[in-house]
Amino acid sequence: MNSERITDIWGDRTPHTAGSTWPVRVDQFLADGMTEGDVQKWVRSACLLCSNGCGLEIAVTDGRIVGVRGRAEDRVNHGRLGPKGLYGWQGEQHERLTAPLIRAGGRLVETDWDTAMSRVVERSRELLDTRGPLSHGFFTSGQLFTEEYYTLAMIGKGGIGTPHMDGNTRWCTATAAAAFGETFGCDGQPGSYTDIDHCDTIFLYGHNVAETQTVLWARMLDRLDAADPPRLVCVDPRRTKVAARATLHLPIRNGTNLALMNALVHELIARGFVDTDYVQAHTIDFDRLEELTRDATPRWAAEICGVPAADISAAAEIFGAGDRVVSTCSMGFYQSHQATAAACQVNNLHLLRGMLGRPGAGVLQMNGQPSAQNNREVGCGPALPGFRNWENPEHVRELADLWNVDPIVIPHWAPPTDGMTMFRYAEQGSIGFLWISGTNPMVSMPDTARIRRILEGEQCFVVVSDGYPTETTELADVVLPAALWGEKTGTATNVDRTVHLFDQAVEPPGLARSDLAIWLDYAHRLGLTDQDGAPLPAWRSPEEAFEEWKRCTAGRPVDYTGLTYELLRERGGIQWPCGEQAPDGTERLYTDAVFPTTFDACETFGHDLATGAGVTETEFRAAGANGRAILRTAAYESAYELPDEDYPLRLTTGRTVYHWHTRTKTKRAPQLQQAAPAMWVELSEPDAARLDIAEGDIVRVTSRRGSIEAPARISHVREGVVFAPWHYGGDTAANTLTVSAWDPVSKQPEFKVAAVSVERVRAGDGPAPAPVTTASAPVHDTPVRR
Repeated sequence: MNSERITDIWGDRTPHTAGSTWPVRVDQFLADGMTEGDVQKWVRSACLLCSNGCGLEIAVTDGRIVGVRGRAEDRVNHGRLGPKGLYGWQGEQHERLTAPLIRAGGRLVETDWDTAMSRVVERSRELLDTRGPLSHGFFTSGQLFTEEYYTLAMIGKGGIGTPHMDGNTRWCTATAAAAFGETFGCDGQPGSYTDIDHCDTIFLYGHNVAETQTVLWARMLDRLDAADPPRLVCVDPRRTKVAARATLHLPIRNGTNLALMNALVHELIARGFVDTDYVQAHTIDFDRLEELTRDATPRWAAEICGVPAADISAAAEIFGAGDRVVSTCSMGFYQSHQATAAACQVNNLHLLRGMLGRPGAGVLQMNGQPSAQNNREVGCGPALPGFRNWENPEHVRELADLWNVDPIVIPHWAPPTDGMTMFRYAEQGSIGFLWISGTNPMVSMPDTARIRRILEGEQCFVVVSDGYPTETTELADVVLPAALWGEKTGTATNVDRTVHLFDQAVEPPGLARSDLAIWLDYAHRLGLTDQDGAPLPAWRSPEEAFEEWKRCTAGRPVDYTGLTYELLRERGGIQWPCGEQAPDGTERLYTDAVFPTTFDACETFGHDLATGAGVTETEFRAAGANGRAILRTAAYESAYELPDEDYPLRLTTGRTVYHWHTRTKTKRAPQLQQAAPAMWVELSEPDAARLDIAEGDIVRVTSRRGSIEAPARISHVREGVVFAPWHYGGDTAANTLTVSAWDPVSKQPEFKVAAVSVERVRAGDGPAPAPVTTASAPVHDTPVRR
């Protein structure tokens, strides 16, 4: 299939009934003038432009990438690709960083690798010698490879010994990891994408899957268009394409998710939808859950959430009556108020009904990035590698033995540092060396004016490795050119635990190197060694790094030991755990309702979801979970920043189907950039009429932190809410407006809850943009094309 996919975003339908196999549909796009006969070789890989992780092949001619096609046999996509997957690769061929840069005389100038790395290591060594490991911070991405993450994890935690390691996964997926840890004792998605093929009910909580994971939405559409469609419930303040197909849409006020979730739990309990035998045998703390939600009636929640009580009751009825329910949860919950508590209630709904571990019954706490799962697994972020518990001395010892380092080097004396705190330390200068890899915090972080002050200040030496010049590289002391997708080899794991191998298809441009090569060079120059004097890390190739990572997973829930590069090349994506007990990978976790909540297995002892205070080892042991899931929750509290007379509207941010994160790649892909070239904001019809704003007018959106100006779109967002896509930087960066508040457990920022005012600045410069998928609609559903 080679159709135009800007207007035809999800492609042709291939409906199928519950329990049948999702039909194959192979999507392909080749550069202008190219035919299949012109392709010299096809290289097996997967897509890295959303967390779906679709299997694909890269077309190569004369050493250049000239196109892609989906892999029909791949378990994730059955051949399909979304617009970003089809077109986004073109962005790698423009405006790349091709040589190292160092700051001289106040500006960045090109240099060679030896000069750049000498400057990096000189500053690093000086700080380590004078101030110790706490002077160093490493801030990564959710878009690198397992082998790269594991290499940096060993350098940072086994060589240097710093607890200051996190990434932009904190902004998108930290709550998913936290919610799994709190409920099940350990990270890892219980469900599988194939559950969509079997279910009779789908609940989407803050998950605009139609734009954020287009191929997964295509999978859902093929069930919705079948003769036996599942019922669909959507929780989102905007009337998205998902909401338009929903059996029931709950357009709640942003920031009130937990009120809704507590009411849904209340209704399941009050109306007898609880599988009592399952709950008694396989969970703890039901009495506490019942107590905390006893007064959370639909009528109570309706006042807070701004939706009819009858609709909340109807949602509970749909969930309670479903025989095979799939729930997905995403940024609308994770980047909002009381994020972990709300996400845990999604888990709790499934536990109350025993709705786990069988086809069509499962939870997918979605990731925002394609390899965010790997960052969590290997300990390149706050966790220890292999989902080990930093508070468990035996887990620390195991890791120290694997790495052949003294256990005292591995940071486990206090909680690991989250990204928001890391930047505060960099602001204060206690982190004097900050290495940012593959991410653009000058667009992605809240309160960007503050982030600029931190990065351009003299109190912290900033190294950035990236494939492109960005708003962040402009402020760095040293910039290192990194190889990107298709230019290096490695593995990545998607949302439903599917591991893909990405084989190198072409050479990186100029002097660019893989992040793996960059970090190995850094470790070598820094002189990092294990207790026997051997290099740390000792490997030199991606496959060697993968084999060492496999050793680290043995006996842990995230078991990779049955995987090899050869097997992944042969079969495509394979799910973990994949070892002696599951040589072909594991479709679903917890089929036996046994959870990793024993002291030896758990990744965390848990937290108070209201305050973030950690549960002690003594308290954890006393609770006696011992393989049972934990029904954690909290009472609803109002968001930190609410509308008032000066700022009467609620801001929420999100994504558009055509762009990925801060647009470093997608803005350089012609089809994607032309479809959504610049910033806009969305207002409801009533708010636009009250403010005398017409479609296309330039409006100023102001919060307590700053303001932006952009064209207005009149959309199906709920009254009182303003939506802004966050991909755009500079003077129109949505995160100029957002607040530096975060969830007490996951430490994920509240991008989706801020108070703003809106005023008309001037009439628009031209006609309003025409919607792509609703040809004559007077009010925009997203997405739209300019």
